[in-house]
Amino acid sequence: MTDRTPPSRRRAALLCAGALLLAAVVLAVDQLTKVWVVTSLPYQTPVPVLGDFLIFYYVRNSGAAFSLGEDVTWLFTIALAAVAAAIVVLLIVKVRSRTWAIVLGLLLGGVLGNLGDRLFRPPGFGVGHVVDVISTPWMMPAIYNVADMFIVCCMIVVALLVLLGVHLDGSRDRDKKDEKDHATLLGADGDEFPPDGAVAGFGDEFPAADPDAGVPADERGLPPLSDREQREVEREADRVARRLAADDERRSDG
Repeated sequence: MTDRTPPSRRRAALLCAGALLLAAVVLAVDQLTKVWVVTSLPYQTPVPVLGDFLIFYYVRNSGAAFSLGEDVTWLFTIALAAVAAAIVVLLIVKVRSRTWAIVLGLLLGGVLGNLGDRLFRPPGFGVGHVVDVISTPWMMPAIYNVADMFIVCCMIVVALLVLLGVHLDGSRDRDKKDEKDHATLLGADGDEFPPDGAVAGFGDEFPAADPDAGVPADERGLPPLSDREQREVEREADRVARRLAADDERRSDG
């Protein structure tokens, strides 16, 4: 059986599947890391890895960064679920760019990593505490995890893509501006003036040509000639031209 799926739809499906696969990989790495932390590291005890450059410090965070909002854990659960759902919708409906698919896939993995903690870790469903372990005091006082790393890095990339004018479908603001300028100067079809009006964007400086210019008054508004009628007119014009040429030749001989 022949596959008749349109290429654009097939590409969208592949991008979405690839993004979800990346999300699954990030989620797996995050959760496996947290399992290792919970089972292997002492609670709230610094474990230097590279001196003060990298320290493992196992804590449970009921709030957001810097332990903010510890009393409203359920709000973070709802927010994470909403962000994850929004990313999935964008991947299915809007994303046609490989770059955006990769970034949003990695971001989704990070969001799901922390959402999993909120849903399934103690003290209860929807109010679970996130497992944090990575401490880099030279860079920031916060303690974070693998999911946080992907969330922060991907949000930085998202901001850069937005600033650079890269849209979810892969187009750029520069490309759309060029298309708009082209349509403004040359009309909607790119090679025509707007009907019965001046060139768009120039007011009356470049008025459209009069379609009846050179047409006798009694012939204006008549339907155009058919191909057969046009050929008859051309043959008649040739006969008239030959007759006038012959008359001129006779007069010159006389």
